[in-house]
Formats: sequence, structure tokens, C-alpha cells
Amino acid sequence: MRYITTLLVLFSLVFNAWGQDKTEKEIVKKGFSFGGFPIVAFDQDKGFQLGALANIYDFGKEGWYPNPRQQLYVEASWFTKGSQLYVLSYDNRFLIPGVRFSFTAQFSIEKAFDFYGFNGYQSSYDASLPTAYYKMSRMMPYGKLDFTGRITDHFFWKFGYHFRYFILNEYTNDSLHEVPYGKTLFAWYKDLGFIGADEFKGGMTSAWRAGLSYDSRDVENAPSRGVWADAFMEWAPKWMGTNKPYGKYYAVLRQYFPLNGDKLVFAYRANVQGFLGKPAFYALPFESVLGPGFDRDGFGGYRTIRGLMRNRIQGQAICYFNTELRWRFYTTRVLNQNLTFGANAFFDGGRVLKNYGDVSVDPSWPATWPERFPAQLAAGTAERFHLAAGGGLRFILNKNFIIAVDYGRAFNRQDNGKGGSLYINTGYLF
Repeated sequence: MRYITTLLVLFSLVFNAWGQDKTEKEIVKKGFSFGGFPIVAFDQDKGFQLGALANIYDFGKEGWYPNPRQQLYVEASWFTKGSQLYVLSYDNRFLIPGVRFSFTAQFSIEKAFDFYGFNGYQSSYDASLPTAYYKMSRMMPYGKLDFTGRITDHFFWKFGYHFRYFILNEYTNDSLHEVPYGKTLFAWYKDLGFIGADEFKGGMTSAWRAGLSYDSRDVENAPSRGVWADAFMEWAPKWMGTNKPYGKYYAVLRQYFPLNGDKLVFAYRANVQGFLGKPAFYALPFESVLGPGFDRDGFGGYRTIRGLMRNRIQGQAICYFNTELRWRFYTTRVLNQNLTFGANAFFDGGRVLKNYGDVSVDPSWPATWPERFPAQLAAGTAERFHLAAGGGLRFILNKNFIIAVDYGRAFNRQDNGKGGSLYINTGYLF
């Protein structure tokens, strides 16, 4: 989903586009629009990415543009830090009268999945340790089927089923010999009992989701005005196969303010979510989605809090926010396509609201424990907001296909040992 190849094509187009008349009327797209691209890209958390994707939009005969009546997304990607990602996602607005449904099947392999402990700053991050210390491995098939129905013009009900199966293990790599005692943080959490013996190898979550949504955006994928709010509950009972049953609540408010038409827009997102009952630890790091789209893992990283390390924030309940100033400085037509160039500045943050257990270490434990690591585990501080800021560029094709280039920098080196992170991705965050 991060497209350096496509980005280079757009840079070449801009030189031809710059001389064209900026007052040209926007093309109202009809029928199918297809994009197929090789992927050569970079994500600070996953490394360089190679792969391919196909994205198909169907705008119908008339009356649908700029929102497609159906769309299909397919991706296969490989990352230099040991990850693989395969995605098939479909969204349809017309097949069931009055109901929109979306389907996703996803399979991911992460040989170097980020694990920084629980409860934010209560788990200290030590940038002097080898990166292998903060890794584990995770394999995960994921599937979902969601339905959305209209109540009034802007008010909707949502209902769906989501499934995940986790296969977890310790990180294995030659670089482990550089880690003192050859033991990762994940391994210490297992040995100290912070992760239960019944969950450190993985398990399953099988859940129903139901809720309400208000959506008055003018354009779904590149809005310039309106409100988009969601509130829903998730129920993952044992009789459906969930190893450690739980409930989850989720509420998010997004709003878009036009400061100069659709040329300059201020947007924000405020999110709070948490668990009822104590889930298995592997259920924690997910941005839940009900409706079009699919869950993203990791509080910290491109999809949630840019500039922070992925999965830096994990807890029983968390909140986060994004504020963004979006400037679309040039719009033109190229090869019978609507093309917009934009820039953005952002300020993001988040924190744990309720701890997931206690990860402090009793200093009176037997002296047989290696000295440094209990001390390092106990070196955390009180939780507070993790903050970051940055900016980037946007390349928007037909108000739907968006290439995003962002750089975010954390305010505290506890949140990013490198200081900042570069992302080449797709879409606006919200």
C-alpha cells in the first residue's frame, strides 16, 4: 500500500499538468476505473516493501461519482523486515437494496512484529538495546463481513462479524546474540507472568459488532466538509470460539471544516476504545473498523499516531487524536483523469486510559534474576500523552485513489528511538 513507483509517475505528470488551465471543469467519471501498480515503497516500522496491487472502482452510469458504487482491492506485499501481507477487500452499495456490505480476507506474516510492552510509558523503551529485543513473531489470518443500512439521510446502522486467528512465537534471528541474555521483551513478559501461559502461543477471536454511524461528508475518501461519527460495541463470546471472551466499546468523532472551499480544510479525529473483561493480550493492538475498510493493527504508526513506533501504546482502554490542516494547492486534468496535488501538516497524540494489568517489577525479587532486565522493566514512568507532529504530500486521483507521503516526529524519544518516521502509503487517515 505504499507506492514509490506510482509516486514517480505522478511527479512526471505534474510537469505536463502545470501548464494546463486550472479552471477546467472536473470530469464526472462513469463506468469502471482500474489501477494496477507494482509496489516499491518504504515504511519505517516494516522496512522496504515489494509487491503489487490492483484497485478497481465502479462509478456506474451516472449519479454515483465521486463515491464508487462498488470497489475491489487486492494486494500482495513483502517487506525487508520479515513481513508479508495479502489482502482481498470488496465493498458494494447496490447489490442488496438499501444495504451496503463489505468483505475482507487478509493474511499476514510478521517475523519481526513490534512489541514494546503494556501501558505506555509504564513500559520503558531503551533505545540503546538492539531492535531484536523489541520483536516477536506473529502469523494471522483475518476475515470480516459487515453490513450498513440507512436510517435517515445521514444516519446509519451497522452490523458485522470479525474473525482472527493468531499464531505467536518468540523472535528468532541471528541478531538475538546481541541481546543480553539472548532474551526478548516478549520472552521476559512470558517468564514474569505478564502474558499468561494460555495465550503466549496465540489463539482465536470471533466477534459480532453492532453500532450506529452519522456521516455527512461531501466526498467519502477526500472530504472537505461534514461530520463522520461512529459508536459500536463488540462481543466476542467463548461459545463462538474466542479463547478469552471479552466485550469492547468504540467511539470516534471526525469533523471537516472548509477554510477556503475545498482548497484548505481543517480536519480532526478523536477516538476512545476499551475492553470490558480482560482479553488475551494479542487482541489489544487493533484499530477497530465496522463497515467499509478493515482493522489496522498498532496504536502508533501511520494509521493511528504518526511518528510513534508501531504498537507503542497498548492498554485495557486507550484514546488518541489527530489534527490535520489539508491544503490542495493544484487541481488539473491529465489523461482524462482528475488529478489534485496537496500538502498537509499534522499534530497527533494518544495515551492509555486504563492499564492492562501491572507490568512493574518488585525490586525485592530473588537476586537470581539477571540484574539489568528487571531494572529495565521497572524503569517506566507514569503514563501521559504520547505526542508527535509532522507534514506531508498528497496526490489524489479522481477523489478516491490517494497516495500519501508523510514524515512524523515524536516529541519524546521514548516513543521513537530514531526521532521520526517516514511513511509512503495510501489515503487520508480519516
